Amino acid sequence: MKVALVCGDYRPSRDGVAHYVGRLAAELAQRELQVVVASGAPDREEGDTPQGHACMARPWIITERWTFGGTVRAAQALRAATPDIVHVQFAPSAYAWSGAVGLLPALLREARLVTTVHEYAWWSWAPRRLAPLLDRAVWPQLERRCLWDREAGFLTTRAAAVVTTNCSATNALQARLPAVGVVEVPIGANVPILAGPGEDLRQHVRAQLGLAPDAPVLAFFGFVHAVKGIRHLIEALALVRRDHPDAHLLLVGGFDSLALRGREATDYRQQVEAMIAERDLTAAVTVTGWQPEDAVSRLLSAADVAVLPFTAGTTIKSGSLLTCAEHALPIVATAADPPDPALNSDAALLVDPRDGPGLAKAISRVLEDSQLAAALSAGARRLADAHGWPAIADAHLRLYQELAR
Repeated sequence: MKVALVCGDYRPSRDGVAHYVGRLAAELAQRELQVVVASGAPDREEGDTPQGHACMARPWIITERWTFGGTVRAAQALRAATPDIVHVQFAPSAYAWSGAVGLLPALLREARLVTTVHEYAWWSWAPRRLAPLLDRAVWPQLERRCLWDREAGFLTTRAAAVVTTNCSATNALQARLPAVGVVEVPIGANVPILAGPGEDLRQHVRAQLGLAPDAPVLAFFGFVHAVKGIRHLIEALALVRRDHPDAHLLLVGGFDSLALRGREATDYRQQVEAMIAERDLTAAVTVTGWQPEDAVSRLLSAADVAVLPFTAGTTIKSGSLLTCAEHALPIVATAADPPDPALNSDAALLVDPRDGPGLAKAISRVLEDSQLAAALSAGARRLADAHGWPAIADAHLRLYQELAR
């Protein structure tokens, strides 16, 4: 069976969805499937994709831009390749916020199309000035009849199957498009354990960072954006250091991504570094920037607790969360509203978003209570085991086989 995984912009170092696609492609290729990653062309001014990802595969470029004309050319290329399944991975930023990709199903004809919606129920392709009118009077009528989706166009309304990665997306999609069949397949960890376990490694990494063997080490992993709650994390670190003066924070992740590019990413990094300096925390924070997988795994191995203070709350659609769980770190994270039922108090200590003092209190609890830390570590390990990549690939294979029949 030939499967084309369509990823709007396949640069795993700049996008979590692209990283997911690389991992999925590698797993599916082990199941006697012919898998190709079909992508738009990266922006030339941003350079080549950095190497260092174990899951990296060379993409097949099917279009230069996801404009209307570019989407037509992508469809032509896909039709010529005659895949059995075209599986589109949809997140607006990966297609440069263009609604044109929503027309792809109408252009593919015979190919069976599957769509995974990685983000849902917050965006619309329409111009901002028209959005209120369309949201109120037009989109609900079209969606009720399964004619068009305000976010994904025909990608959901004409798909043979729609895959979601978490219950909130499932609920939102079923409420908006009740006639569409949905299959929920959770994502897995972005970064597997590559560095190898052991206290020797932990102390070796700490020594490389210039940290004392017993210094409390906090780790944030993921793209460093404002919506990740970095300001509140820095505030919390300052409070934690009142009782734990050796506490150190690792900010592990790049600033430049498909959602925050070029000058905007550079400006935000400068803002973060200024926030750190204003609280006299420069020596207490290591800002790593983008790191290859093995380096990420090594850095996480040196930490005592993972902190994920996302401003919208944390759910299991977060590859950062699952990576920290894969490394069995005790996790302090912000609670989503409504809460994610798959992320309970066994797997993470949950606090309110945008609450620096509350975050600091939770971090201190984990640092000072070894039994709590051990329980959270075990809960994180169970969460990671429930989201393993072999099970994810098997679920996709079953779906493809059902569609092929």
